[in-house]
Amino acid sequence: MTSSAILRLENVSLKFSQMTAPAVARVTLALAPGDVLGLLGPSGCGKTTLLRIIAGFESPQAGTVEIAGQLVAGNGHWVPPEQRHVGMVFQDYALFPHLSVAENIAFGLRFAKTIRRQRVAELLALVRLTGLENRYPHELSGGQQQRVALARALAAQPKLLLLDEPLSNLDVQVRLKLREEVLEILKAKEISGIFVTHDQQEALAIADQVAVMRQGSLEQLGTPEEIYNQPASRFVAEFVTQANFLPARRKGHLWETEIGCFAFQNQDSKDDIHPCEDKGDLMIREEDIILQPDHDGSAAIETRRFLGREYRYCLRTPSGKKLYARTPTAIVLPIGTRVRLSVVGQALRFFPHG
Repeated sequence: MTSSAILRLENVSLKFSQMTAPAVARVTLALAPGDVLGLLGPSGCGKTTLLRIIAGFESPQAGTVEIAGQLVAGNGHWVPPEQRHVGMVFQDYALFPHLSVAENIAFGLRFAKTIRRQRVAELLALVRLTGLENRYPHELSGGQQQRVALARALAAQPKLLLLDEPLSNLDVQVRLKLREEVLEILKAKEISGIFVTHDQQEALAIADQVAVMRQGSLEQLGTPEEIYNQPASRFVAEFVTQANFLPARRKGHLWETEIGCFAFQNQDSKDDIHPCEDKGDLMIREEDIILQPDHDGSAAIETRRFLGREYRYCLRTPSGKKLYARTPTAIVLPIGTRVRLSVVGQALRFFPHG
């Protein structure tokens, strides 16, 4: 973590009750200026609580929070939310129903009337709402309301923008379009952002860095590629990649499974995982499985689902375990077909039992 970080958390912890587990437990991370952090995890893992600590709506019981080099929480320091130069976009938009679009955006600005009007006009253009300044929230679509909320958060020119699942209430197509627009705005204005989501694809698509949380703790922090291709734990592998897990036993330089044997991944490098463990599970991503029709194959196709660009097959192994594989639509295999399975480039990860 460099000194130029726009945000720095050191061992941040918060527990709401002595009878419960910590909502946030010893979280340490840093965010570079202009970068977007995807804060990813299941419901109840502490994502929103961590965001509220950064914003100043909650006070950590341990650890420190720095924003743009300024200590804002911890070691006896406390800076209130309005002095942290942080913008916040909420899941439910939090617009004032009795104020127009322009009045919502201008709320809280302390500029002269002419400058305030000019600033609102610039923000309306930025979020593509020019011409709608006199409408009220109930006259807008969900996507338009979220654009208003984004413009209001940007009005005070924050150093850091916090977005708490801002797109979860929108239709899929609107959501995809708006997340690209949000990212475009943040990059154009060189504003750092933290984007809270429980949607794996959303986090991987929008973030420079992804932080995966579990039960209040930071499970892994890395680039989207690192999180997806090199999950640090079984939890990250299951939650992010939604991969298959197959019981495996070490046999020489191979992992032996009920569908065949696979070579160690990176067996000659320092990246080999748990080389001394004899039993565990192999992680095999759905898109890495190659299906080859074979009357003597170890698995049979149970279902086939058409997903547009690909098929998703459910396979049944000899033990009755279900495996899933995705293939291009050019490859069509009938239900009931017996298949032999192989893996693209031995793209495997091993996780020991226990």
